[in-house]
Amino acid sequence: VQLQAFGGGLVQAGGSLRLSCAASERLLSSYSVGWFRQAPGKEREFVATINWSGGGTYYADSVKDRFTISRDNPENTAYLQMNSLKPEDTAVYYCAASDLYSGSYSSTAYDYWGQGTLVTVSS
Repeated sequence: VQLQAFGGGLVQAGGSLRLSCAASERLLSSYSVGWFRQAPGKEREFVATINWSGGGTYYADSVKDRFTISRDNPENTAYLQMNSLKPEDTAVYYCAASDLYSGSYSSTAYDYWGQGTLVTVSS
């Protein structure tokens, strides 16, 4: 499956952005989806994951209650709604797909990755 992440940009602290992850070549419904991010000078970290059906989600503590992961299988797209953004959320955000039904917080569980989209939160 090919993935393309988009929707990043520059936003002030407290603002919102919605990232999209569009899949092609295969149905996204056969994969769990994860979002990861990598800030300058830091390692890539887990943000959120959603299972095949969209009925199960899991978040990193740092984004819980601010970010919401969702998916629209007929549209072959997954989303990451980011609210109450903080400067420390600044990073390149990547979406990824895994054969695992429930997804994982580990990047090694994901076989397919999008190219990343930059989110910059100004203070």
